[in-house]
Amino acid sequence: MSLLKIAMPLKIIDNFDSSFSLDPDAKTVLFGLLSNESFLNQVAGEVASKLNGDRVEFTELLFQPVPYTTATPKGMPAEFEKYHTSPDHAIINVPPNFMFKAKIFKPSRLCAIYRKAQKSV
Repeated sequence: MSLLKIAMPLKIIDNFDSSFSLDPDAKTVLFGLLSNESFLNQVAGEVASKLNGDRVEFTELLFQPVPYTTATPKGMPAEFEKYHTSPDHAIINVPPNFMFKAKIFKPSRLCAIYRKAQKSV
């Protein structure tokens, strides 16, 4: 008995609008969650090897992931690619429960950028 294989054509995306805006209340809630001390400690633990530090801070930069194309090979808007290669920055997916708590449903996914915190003197 043979199984019938159905080939699904790939959808080529030439242009993807990655712009979005957040309701001010939703943004306040989300930024509070992303800046929470215990979450900062969790992020620091996850990215410790990349940032070679013990503290991180939320940059308040967010972006919507985009489809991989020749123009966006990292799956992010081109203006954010510098953070991908930076030794002082880390990019994380915003946890879905944070999106839900902030009542953000569109876009359905966001990424947040963190940086190695400056050492206090």
